Amino acid sequence: MKLVVFSKELKDLSITQMIAKAHKFGLEGYDLAVRPGYAVNPDNAGTELSKAVAEFKKESLAIPMITARGDLLNTDDPDVRPLLSAMDKGDVRLLKLGYYTIKMNGRFNYWQEVDKLRKIFEKWAKLGKEYGVRILYHTHSSAGDNEYLGSNASNLMHLIKSLDPAGFGAYLDAGHLSVEGERFSYAVAIVGEYLKAVALKDVLKEWDNANDCPKKRWVKAGEGRVDWNAVFTTLVKTGYNGPASIHCEYEHKGVDEYFTQLPNEVAFFRRKREMAESAKS
Repeated sequence: MKLVVFSKELKDLSITQMIAKAHKFGLEGYDLAVRPGYAVNPDNAGTELSKAVAEFKKESLAIPMITARGDLLNTDDPDVRPLLSAMDKGDVRLLKLGYYTIKMNGRFNYWQEVDKLRKIFEKWAKLGKEYGVRILYHTHSSAGDNEYLGSNASNLMHLIKSLDPAGFGAYLDAGHLSVEGERFSYAVAIVGEYLKAVALKDVLKEWDNANDCPKKRWVKAGEGRVDWNAVFTTLVKTGYNGPASIHCEYEHKGVDEYFTQLPNEVAFFRRKREMAESAKS
C-alpha cells in the first residue's frame, strides 16, 4: 500500500518543486492532478505526462494514479483519449473521473439515473481496457441540494456491479463514507474486487445554525470522526495493495500553513499503516 499525496493543493508548483517537496516531507509519491493550470494539464498531458512520471520515478516517487477534472464524465470529451494514451505511455494505470450529480429540486427517478450512468460507465470500462487503464469512481458524500450518485459503496455498486473490474474500479473515501454513515469495513466488503484506490482525509459533522442543518468540516488527521485504526486494519487484513491518497483538505490559511501541516498528515497515516501491519504479523 503506497501512501501518496493528492496534488490538488500544489497547483502552482513545477514538477521539480513537487519532487523537492516530496523528499523534504518524506512522501512516497503523488496522486497527480491533471487539471487546467497545473504543471501537467489537459493541454500538455500528451507530451508532458510521461516526462513528469519519468522524473518522479527517477527520484523513487510513485505516480500510481491520475485525478482528472471534476467535470470529466463522458468518453467523448476531447481530453480523454490523449490523456489515456499518455497514461499508457507513462505506465500510470488508474484514472479518477469527475462526479455525476443531481439537483434535488424535487423527486427524481433513482433507478433511471442509475441506468443512465451505468451506460456511461460501460463505455468507460471498454475504453479504459483499450489503453490498459482502469477507470475509478470516487465515493463523494452529498451536500445541500447536490446528490452525488455513488456516494457510498452500497450506492456505487448499483452503478458498477457486473462491469469488468479490469476496466473499472471503486475509489473509497474514508472521510466521505463516514459522513454518509457507512462503516469502512462494510464498504470494503461490498465493493470486493472492485477496490482499487482509497482516499484518506478526516472530517467532523457540526450543526449549521444559520441553515438549521448538519454540515461537514474537513479537519487534520486524527481530529475527526474517522476510525483510522479500523480503516488500516481492514486494508491490511484484506491484503489491499493499491494507492492510499492523502487528500490534506483540512482548513488552512494559505500555502505556508498547508505545508506546515502536510508532514504531520503523512506521519499520522504512515504510523497507522505501520501499526496495522505490525498487528497482523
